Amino acid sequence: MEIKVAGKLLKKNRNSCLIVAILSNGTLTETAKSLDKASGGYLKKLHKRGDLSGSRGQCRFVYDLEGADFERILVIGTGSDKTLSVSHYQQLLRTAFRSVRSTSAATAVSALGEVAVDAASSVIGGNEQAMELWKVQQQALAAEETGYRFAGHDKLGSATTAKKTSKKTKSGNDSDKPSKLRSAVIRLGSDGNKRTAGKHTLAGQAVGKGLHMAKDLGNLAPNICTPSYLASEARALARQSDKLKVSVLGEKQMEKLGMGAFLAVSAGSREEAKLIIMEYNGGPKSQRPVVLVGKGITFDTGGISIKPSATMDEMKFDMCGAASVFGALAATLAMDLKRNVVFAVAAAENMPDGAATRPGDVVTTMSGPSVEILNTDAEGRLVLCDTLTYVKKFKPQAVIDVATLTGACVVALGGIATGLMSNSQSLADDLLEAGQISGDRAWQLPLWDEYKPMLDSNFADLANIGGRQAGAITAGVFLKSFAEEFDWAHLDIAGTGWKSGGSKGATGRPVGLLMQYLMSA
Repeated sequence: MEIKVAGKLLKKNRNSCLIVAILSNGTLTETAKSLDKASGGYLKKLHKRGDLSGSRGQCRFVYDLEGADFERILVIGTGSDKTLSVSHYQQLLRTAFRSVRSTSAATAVSALGEVAVDAASSVIGGNEQAMELWKVQQQALAAEETGYRFAGHDKLGSATTAKKTSKKTKSGNDSDKPSKLRSAVIRLGSDGNKRTAGKHTLAGQAVGKGLHMAKDLGNLAPNICTPSYLASEARALARQSDKLKVSVLGEKQMEKLGMGAFLAVSAGSREEAKLIIMEYNGGPKSQRPVVLVGKGITFDTGGISIKPSATMDEMKFDMCGAASVFGALAATLAMDLKRNVVFAVAAAENMPDGAATRPGDVVTTMSGPSVEILNTDAEGRLVLCDTLTYVKKFKPQAVIDVATLTGACVVALGGIATGLMSNSQSLADDLLEAGQISGDRAWQLPLWDEYKPMLDSNFADLANIGGRQAGAITAGVFLKSFAEEFDWAHLDIAGTGWKSGGSKGATGRPVGLLMQYLMSA
């Protein structure tokens, strides 16, 4: 999709749709006012009749409006609040662009930068120019993101791949039918920000592309999206850029390195585990990299501690942490980010088998401490702990792991906020701020020393679970034990990485948060 910015509205724009807004009290945004004036007050008349309520998210198409240069106008309600929160503004944008995609319009022209967003969100910049540029980025992101359609399995061309029929399925799609929308124009309040706005447009669109990749990987069937498949995706990305170097460690290499915890997870699977390292060198050689680590359990049966069969199909989403790391890499490549980042994916399949790890087994981690595996369904922390040890070799500025780690985090925070734990308050603060700016929010949980005894073991240095209480936190405490030599943060996306039910599908989170952090760090 082509996305650009313009200081003035395009004239005589055929097969297009202009997007404007109205409050529930009938107040029109600036561009809507000019349309209303040119049409002899038609929009105001619609509001008085009750056909244009202005309630938040209500959409009304107006065709062939007198005095307008657009074939169709979309008027969207912003509700009763004069200023919207970040999340409500983002919802408004997504609703608007999805509505335009339901028409035959080829171009969407957005004047939604005129909608007021809570200026108390000082993290956005605290001034009018910064707010306008943030709105540009959010509009570009919405224009790109709402075009997501699950690419399906037939694109792979594999003999083992099930082909789709002509009937399209939702599969996490934002749009069920192919859209004719090919371009978007974002209207600026003035030409003064045009050059800088172009960079923000690129950033928004790049994040949208990253979300597409994260969703596609998350939505793929687990017989296709294996650790080896993820490795092949990494190599394909490396062919797109000379700034990206990819290396893949197999199980023999992991065994030589002493990654006993990692290998314990894949012991019962016929799929070989992979540690995928993608080094992006966009900054100066002297710059220490940020390392993003993604949990990539491509299917999680729970192993010998097997899960209930109901909704077990959703355990293909247990690699959504890895998917978000791939998505962040795709966005990084798209915007040609000027910094050094290492993207690491710990990929394995957790299956029951005669060779599978048993509850009560003791394994030795790469860094030395032994772990008593009390529950084989607490496997994510096992692949992550050895990966955290491995990435020390890059002398990182910071390490952030992303994982669908605990059901306890879902109970605590639901699907709204990602759980955040860290051994560095400054890093935690940066991530929390990135979540506020991007609208991909996180909430910090404690990692106090008082929680450590919950992981005591009679037979090893520590256990891999700590009981029912504080499950999300004790998982973080476990990982913290392997991150003592660098600034580290853990993002538990068990509640935010995918949706269940009728809208089942990967969300792509927290690509937005990660990219905002990388752009700001």
